[in-house]
Amino acid sequence: MITKETIDKVYDASRVEEVIGDFVLLKRAGSNFKGLSPFSDERSPSFMVSPAKGIWKDFSSGKGGNAIAFVMEHEHFSYPEAIRYLAKKYNIEVEETELSNEEKEVANEKESLFLVSEYASKYFQDILFNNEEGKAIGFTYFKERGFTTETIKKFNLGYSPNIWDAFTKDALGKGYKLEFLEKVGLTIVGEDKQFDRFKGRVMFPIQSMSGRVLGFGGRILTNDKKAAKYLNSPESDLYHKSKVLYGIFHAKQAIAKQDNCFLVEGYTDVIQMHQAGIENVVSSSGTALTPDQIRLINRLTKNITVLFDGDVAGLRASIRGIDLILEEGMNVKICTFPDGEDPDSFAKKTPLQDLISYLEENAMDFIQFKASLLMKDAKNDPIKKADLIREMVTSISKIPDRIKREVYVKECSRIMDISEEVLFNTLAQIAKKDLLEIEKKGKQEQTVFEVVKNEPIETLSNIDIQNELEHKIIEILILYGNVEDEFEDVYLKADEKGETIEVREMKVYKVHQRIFLSLQEDEIELANPLFQAIYINLIAYFQQNENFELEQYLGQLTPELAQEVTSILMNDERDILHNWEAKHIYVKQKNKTISLYVSETILTLRWFLVNKIIDELKTTVSKNEVEDNSESLSMVMDYLGLTNMFSRKLGRVISRHN
Repeated sequence: MITKETIDKVYDASRVEEVIGDFVLLKRAGSNFKGLSPFSDERSPSFMVSPAKGIWKDFSSGKGGNAIAFVMEHEHFSYPEAIRYLAKKYNIEVEETELSNEEKEVANEKESLFLVSEYASKYFQDILFNNEEGKAIGFTYFKERGFTTETIKKFNLGYSPNIWDAFTKDALGKGYKLEFLEKVGLTIVGEDKQFDRFKGRVMFPIQSMSGRVLGFGGRILTNDKKAAKYLNSPESDLYHKSKVLYGIFHAKQAIAKQDNCFLVEGYTDVIQMHQAGIENVVSSSGTALTPDQIRLINRLTKNITVLFDGDVAGLRASIRGIDLILEEGMNVKICTFPDGEDPDSFAKKTPLQDLISYLEENAMDFIQFKASLLMKDAKNDPIKKADLIREMVTSISKIPDRIKREVYVKECSRIMDISEEVLFNTLAQIAKKDLLEIEKKGKQEQTVFEVVKNEPIETLSNIDIQNELEHKIIEILILYGNVEDEFEDVYLKADEKGETIEVREMKVYKVHQRIFLSLQEDEIELANPLFQAIYINLIAYFQQNENFELEQYLGQLTPELAQEVTSILMNDERDILHNWEAKHIYVKQKNKTISLYVSETILTLRWFLVNKIIDELKTTVSKNEVEDNSESLSMVMDYLGLTNMFSRKLGRVISRHN
């Protein structure tokens, strides 16, 4: 178990914008940061990070929390895993107390799979550097590829002995369970024996964005025609090949900094480019590019440059991935290498500055690339040229941004010497065909040529007013609960003549005291169970703690309550996402009129609840549910008097705002 001292150090050291910045491309928005949601597929930023508050909020998925909550949510870590990850990031030594046997037995299975994978990675590295076979075969191979010892260690490269069960025996001897070895695909279990999946291969650990080992790629070095040249881990609870990119852990910061990602095909392409000085490079690990992989890059940058070798047949097979990139709303360029060269071989022999220059000068827009590649086939054949144009327009149709589509249509028109009108008509036909397909499948997706009805405008009739007011009360407590301010107290007393008069006095209260007294006076409980639970928790926290420490407060909440509190805390940041000030709409700063804001909210809630009672009484009278309605009517009149008083007070409060 991790000690409290270590946990406190991690909380103190963690900066939410630094932690999230490793996974999401953040751009400054006032005192906060914004970016694309890492939890949903979106093209407009709805993800906010508040360094001042130490929290984040994803408005598209509803998730939120502090730095530790983000790591747990994004990487699917347990709480101890998240603490260890952040401790490593900030170079904090993790102190632990010894786990009991019972605690060891209930350890998370997923963590066990991670531990097995981490152990395997270290085992393969140890064999590469310290075993005679590993040094003679594996280490020599990597050196022949031109990798330095530093690079080999950086990418945790290794070697699996050419013995049927060398790794499995060692792992079992160290106490790792066979079921976990099998689940991550390191060991193949037969009826009467088990053996290593990666026997006799050099090993490439595949890491998550946070650096955890998800699986492996292994390359055989013999000329065994029956064995696959490259072998990847099978699908498991950790490894989903369509959702991972080789090298993303080492490339993420460079991708965000350079605002561009180079996409290559193989493991050695990534490593050689990285060693050459081009660090913003990842690989799809030899598999066809998938939308999930593209979205992984999309979190860090909008720009992808696909690097292809000079193999023409391979190029035609690979350009299908370009349409997927365009469909995700990203900008894509293509750079090809001379015949016989690939990113690995070219980077190995080219000085860094020359390599940078080559990539800049030879990166083509996808329209230019497709035209230059396919025109060789079309030549003077009008039918082939027509097919080529249609293929290019199909790619353009994938782009969600209308302005970009129009720009590319003009570019295509210029390159292919064909009128824009024809291209736009073709684009419309493709969109219509796609729309028919969508309707056929029963999907409710919007295309640029689809007529969409306006959404109904939200009115008071379809807003839950009480819920909104209760939400405001919780928001006030969280933001200003410990703030002191002057509030107007109103009470009745007899004057010198014995007549009852209304007396007003200004008294200093903490906001949480004023709200508690006001709600207690009217015996009001919040109708929303979640808000009521947070309200009770907050009042108790304020009563027991002199200062309100947000990190400490969030840490003692259940995940459900913590998520709701974070949502409320980040509610104001939604205004930044909409960039109201650029549209000359200025949002009122509530902290400038805290006492008035509190009074107005409480009065409005009381006014609403009284009106609710009046409506219920009127319903009772109209239905003649009782013979004598005089008492009900009298109550209605009394309550109407109350609403008039609330109205006068709110009018005064509102006028002060103005």
